[in-house]
Amino acid sequence: MDRSALLQYLETTLRASEGQDYCPNGLQVEGRSEITKIVTGVSACQELFDRAHQAGADAVLVHHGLFWTGMPYPLTGLTYRRVSTLIKNDINLLAYHLPLDRHPELGNNALAAQGLGLTDLVPFGDYKGYPIGFAGHFQVGISPQELNRRAATFFDQQPQAFLHGPDPVSSLAIISGGAQKEFYQAIDQGYDAFITGEVSEWVMNLARESQTHFLACGHYATERCGIRTLGEHLAEKFSLEVEFIDVPNPI
Repeated sequence: MDRSALLQYLETTLRASEGQDYCPNGLQVEGRSEITKIVTGVSACQELFDRAHQAGADAVLVHHGLFWTGMPYPLTGLTYRRVSTLIKNDINLLAYHLPLDRHPELGNNALAAQGLGLTDLVPFGDYKGYPIGFAGHFQVGISPQELNRRAATFFDQQPQAFLHGPDPVSSLAIISGGAQKEFYQAIDQGYDAFITGEVSEWVMNLARESQTHFLACGHYATERCGIRTLGEHLAEKFSLEVEFIDVPNPI
């Protein structure tokens, strides 16, 4: 597949240019123009790039790219080594951050909401005018322990959970990654529970005092499903070879 056609499809499907982000979405490092095999992964890193080269990839498609607001500009040290691995091997790097969080079918949060059993999904969690998460209700309320079990199963990681909310749990809001500050929005909107990837020190007391469940299920773990599903979608639609490479991160 021609790279420009792939980029156009991803731009249109993910609406990648809409809203603000912490990073550039789309092509971050240019490689060969013809793409036959794509490696998908959560986060750009040296191990992922080395394994992608060994797998014969023409492109690496990630959720967390190489370049972020506020990072140093010079291509030196580990940043040089990462970029040079791609350039020397003519491998493209494509990254989609918030567009993949908020997508209603392929996104991290919609997939998690469905996987945990929520119905009547609605967008949740405003970031500069665009919601990036999803929220919904359980048809029949579940116990806090059952919510914890489902989260551990879906994300394949034991949550750090502060289960101080109601029993049964009837409603849940989800924003993958490092969205602990959006816990306030979940409380203000009356949700029984909130799931994100990371937790900060102040969260425990806020959960207890607001009587709202909080589950931190891992930044990496909560953002694995979206990029993997996007790769599977591209493989089916364009008959591309796509391989997901897991570089596990407990955070």
